[in-house]
Amino acid sequence: MPPTAPRTIDEYIAGFSPEIQAILSQVRATIQAAAPQAEEKISYQMPTFTWHGNLVHFAAFKHHLGFYPTPSGTTKFQKELAAYKGAKGSVQFPLDQPIPYGLITRIVKFRVKENLAKAKAKAKR
Repeated sequence: MPPTAPRTIDEYIAGFSPEIQAILSQVRATIQAAAPQAEEKISYQMPTFTWHGNLVHFAAFKHHLGFYPTPSGTTKFQKELAAYKGAKGSVQFPLDQPIPYGLITRIVKFRVKENLAKAKAKAKR
């Protein structure tokens, strides 16, 4: 974690080594491609993408990339995520293994559809 709390995703990424910056930048680009309408911000001191509410968060740690697609995101993809450590709403992708960018794309697209459905349901009330 950078010594001062980052205000932007650029600041967050800049606080890491070049190898980790490359991974974080690729994760960011993957999420941007899967959810081009999403807004970026820092929430819980982590890069966060929002669209009709939180979509996903991600963060770098010493040995893994934390990815936080909410409990519904991990439940929906639990078979594909079974190879990774995780908890309700989170998964850990080890930094010494290839990051599953395709899986991240599918999870983000699922979260976009889920948030859109919730927003439409709320609008009908």
